Amino acid sequence: MPVKVLLNEGTELRIRITGESHTALQLFRSRLNDNKDVEYANYFVGHPELDEPEFYLRCKKGKNPSNVLKKICKDIASEFGGMSLS
Repeated sequence: MPVKVLLNEGTELRIRITGESHTALQLFRSRLNDNKDVEYANYFVGHPELDEPEFYLRCKKGKNPSNVLKKICKDIASEFGGMSLS
């Protein structure tokens, strides 16, 4: 999942995510909005054939949005990594 940082200032982070669908973006949005350090998280898809989705994250004062996003990614990866098919 290639990611390009568009904005990383203070408590705000905006990134462009290449090749992802609503499924992955909704998972990130849901997990981030449930996080106590996050004020707001959402994604915007733009034109479905022309634009790559952009994800916006705003954390509470004193919290680093890059660190919060990395933690969420790590949690999701470990949750799915422990999955087994019977």
